[in-house]
Amino acid sequence: MTLRRNRRADDERFAEFVDIASPGLLHTAWLLTGNHHASVELVQATLVKTYMAWSRVDPGKSVAYARRVLVNQAHDTWRRGSREIGVDSFFDKAEPGTSATDSVESRDLIVRLLAGLPTRQREVVVLRHYCGLPEKEVAATLGISEGAVKSHLSRGMAALRTTLVMEKEHS
Repeated sequence: MTLRRNRRADDERFAEFVDIASPGLLHTAWLLTGNHHASVELVQATLVKTYMAWSRVDPGKSVAYARRVLVNQAHDTWRRGSREIGVDSFFDKAEPGTSATDSVESRDLIVRLLAGLPTRQREVVVLRHYCGLPEKEVAATLGISEGAVKSHLSRGMAALRTTLVMEKEHS
């Protein structure tokens, strides 16, 4: 009976975690893949793997754990050769004070710019700037050194700036 009760409590805790963490995981996945359907599949696979390890996951680090699973799962997908980086029509609601068209155009540009970065640079930029993680946590999530995070971030941001300037010149 105790095992069943613990399992039920774990399941309830996991359900709460899914409600809280899913929007952030989906946004991160969307920025990494640039495709709504791929990001949904990535989050689903992430949640399955997280659930399988749920009894071993530190409650205070559950989001970080799932984020690392998400990035690793994305890597596995890219390694298998099914890398598809497209721009989907799925966007969150427009930011306050902007038109829906401006918001869609801005998000389209962000996804296209991120898609042009090498995988590791894209991951670092997304985790650091869009998820707001400190360099130390980005390094832990990706399993690389803080120096590598700084290097990838610097190169990624430089490439984004260059591409953005070229985009504006062609507009």
